Amino acid sequence: MLGKISGIEENIVIVDLNPEVLKTQTLANHHLVFEEENKMVVGEVVNIKEGKAYVNLIGELVGDRFVGGVIRKPSFGANVMLVSQEKIPLIIGIPEYKENRDLYLGMSPIYPGIKLGVKFNDFFANHFAIFGNSGSGKSCSVARIIQNIFTREHYIPYRASLFIFDAYGEYHTAFKDLGKTMPGISFKAYTTNTNFSDSEIVRIPLWLLTIDDIALLLGVENANQLPIIEKALKFVSVFAREESLVIKYKNDIIARAILDILSSGRGAAQIRDQIFSVLSHYNTSELNLETEVYQPGYSRSLKQCLLIDQSGKIREMELVTTFMESFLNDELELTMPDGTFKYTLEDLKNAFDFALISEGSLKSERIFDSYNVLKVRLQALVNGESAAYFDYPEYVTKEQYVKKLLTADNGKKAQIINFNINYVDDRLAKNLTKIYSKLLFDYNKDEVKGTRMPFNIILEEAHRYVQNDIDVEILGYNIFERIAKEGRKYGVILGMISQRPSELSETTLSQCSNFLILKMMHPKDVAYIKEMVPNVTDEIIKKLRSLQPGCCVAFGGGFKVPVIIQFEMPNPQPSSSSCDVSSIWFVERPS
Repeated sequence: MLGKISGIEENIVIVDLNPEVLKTQTLANHHLVFEEENKMVVGEVVNIKEGKAYVNLIGELVGDRFVGGVIRKPSFGANVMLVSQEKIPLIIGIPEYKENRDLYLGMSPIYPGIKLGVKFNDFFANHFAIFGNSGSGKSCSVARIIQNIFTREHYIPYRASLFIFDAYGEYHTAFKDLGKTMPGISFKAYTTNTNFSDSEIVRIPLWLLTIDDIALLLGVENANQLPIIEKALKFVSVFAREESLVIKYKNDIIARAILDILSSGRGAAQIRDQIFSVLSHYNTSELNLETEVYQPGYSRSLKQCLLIDQSGKIREMELVTTFMESFLNDELELTMPDGTFKYTLEDLKNAFDFALISEGSLKSERIFDSYNVLKVRLQALVNGESAAYFDYPEYVTKEQYVKKLLTADNGKKAQIINFNINYVDDRLAKNLTKIYSKLLFDYNKDEVKGTRMPFNIILEEAHRYVQNDIDVEILGYNIFERIAKEGRKYGVILGMISQRPSELSETTLSQCSNFLILKMMHPKDVAYIKEMVPNVTDEIIKKLRSLQPGCCVAFGGGFKVPVIIQFEMPNPQPSSSSCDVSSIWFVERPS
């Protein structure tokens, strides 16, 4: 007997400890059992003060299993004892470890020799979050968890698909050689560093992007800018394809743009110059500046019909108008690209330029300025280094592209696909992450149920990407919030790793089922965790401030009770060590 119950306050049982117990045993964070008749209520010691133990009730031992939650509190006459060593795994450990069911996480720092883990389905079939201050051992802990997935003696997680968005390029060294120790496992690396020979450069087929993706890339600031992108995408369906297939569409589009210019009310010289500009960049074999315009008895080129006479007018305005009207075809209907043909950033830029003309935006300075901002950004993308990320060498379908992502250099299935996005600015890194996440979500959403392969999207420094953006106002949704709410039924699961949980999207965080929280000190982040994360007690919050590096408090649907886990160091380690200032600063004084 450790002592006697002297009080019960809500969920806390107060135990007057025997004096000898205080001298010989360490009880803090240990589990006690209150035994009476056929009932064994379990609690965790959360505080010891003035000879009293304050025990938070967490569940009951019923035979050979632990049941979380307490309906009936123990009576004052209950026997108070430590939970026996053989019963501890029932509460916090892995009672009957199975390779194809359970994931080993680490050891208990409270109970020597007790292994701690979680069922794969409870953890990796649900969204999860891993939080910790810089220096808390976050990267090493994540690396160790993933290494533990792929170090199995009898089972190979061959169909696992972990997409890691690596904010600092830390994880390449931790995973690249997994296949050497675990045959059948392959690592695939993509990088935004165009000079890194060990990895493929990130390249996304532009034709697989939707209007929403283009809007993100161009930094759309309000929904009124979306129509010009939609029109540009419709035009790229025409201008990027072989002329023989779409010449009627091209003629119709060009003619409508020129008719709009002709009826603009501008001066003759401006009308002529704009038509010359349009036909210099956009023309067909049937409609260009040299096309013959026939009249009874003679013909002349379209260019000649646009000459200005001595009175300052285009004399053949009516003739040109009639000629352009002959190309109109009301039965034609422009459609959005459907991913069945290839186009480039240059094609998109040309289509965007033409969309500005076709939209008639030149008539309104306000509309033109709003649209022209996007044109400038697109031009910068075309001419900048980031264009390489959208320069895909060959035509592929969405299905072919996703399968290529999942295929390692050796031709086998890749289980870890790592995207090093360290070499682009935060804005592009966020957009690349969103585009890939949406692509994977849409891919699985379109797959027939039963044939879907689960995708786990792991976001390092998630607070840089999973934010309360204006996406909802402009697009009607935020892709991470959509995945958080709908992803489980399509097999797309988020794992968020962050040192600033207070900057994360509240909607996304609220959908997480499991949390591994390493040392957290920032008051705002600690308060945010307490407010946003379900089932966080004051006891958990207190533990977060005193954890050692590589230790976490784990709780959520995958854990019977909140538990402290000590992770082993990964082997090899990620490239996440701090700068060694002393070795750089100091040199030995010459003798």
